[in-house]
Amino acid sequence: MTEQSDASREPFSEAEWKIRCDLAAAYRLVALFGWDDLVFTHISARLPGPDHHFLINPYGMLFEEITASSLVKVGLDGQKIGEIDALVNPAGFTIHSAVHDARADAGCVMHLHTVDGVAVSCQKDGLIPINQTAMLLNGQLSYHAYEGVALNHDERPRLVADLGSNNLMILSNHGTLAVGSTVAAAFLHMYFLERACSIQIAAQASDTLITPAAEVQEVVRKQAGNMEAGANLLVWPALLRRLNRENPGYAV
Repeated sequence: MTEQSDASREPFSEAEWKIRCDLAAAYRLVALFGWDDLVFTHISARLPGPDHHFLINPYGMLFEEITASSLVKVGLDGQKIGEIDALVNPAGFTIHSAVHDARADAGCVMHLHTVDGVAVSCQKDGLIPINQTAMLLNGQLSYHAYEGVALNHDERPRLVADLGSNNLMILSNHGTLAVGSTVAAAFLHMYFLERACSIQIAAQASDTLITPAAEVQEVVRKQAGNMEAGANLLVWPALLRRLNRENPGYAV
């Protein structure tokens, strides 16, 4: 991890600072992967403690600019915690507060509007299990029907009901959503979903797609296992090394 500024870190506990650094890194990695959408979309991370506070980006900053200390702490009521002038995306609050409130295991929630993710979200059949990456998500993917820009808090119960216990969801005509117990886990879940969407869009240039048999689909579902251990131990450290080479300075 990059050098941390003592002045930036001072107001925060060690546990909160670690989450802030990981979340800021996730924002910058989203930009590095080309998944960002100007200042729109959002990633949040729950903070430890009984208050259900979570961190989200200050509305108006590019993802490549996010730092640990710039992240905004909010409560489930939408009120900002502490003295900070930053804005919070109202649609972002609607989606993320719903999932954090309903899912105790939702340490991090990521929502994107990538070209390929949105393209698949516009297709009647959604994600099709025509490649290994997509098949690894069999049984782990939910869908939520489009209800307009997510400004209506009445949508929240329907969103969490559709998500259920899954860690991945396609928001129809809108984008993708991933949940993880940690920032690292949510990022890896989203990587697989976005990768599967991109492969599908590329494969659909052909009209002779091959769909593996149901028996093979079931084999891959059983092989998928739990991605989170690998995310935390292997993938996240490697991603941070890349970020520290290409866009350091997030941990301030």
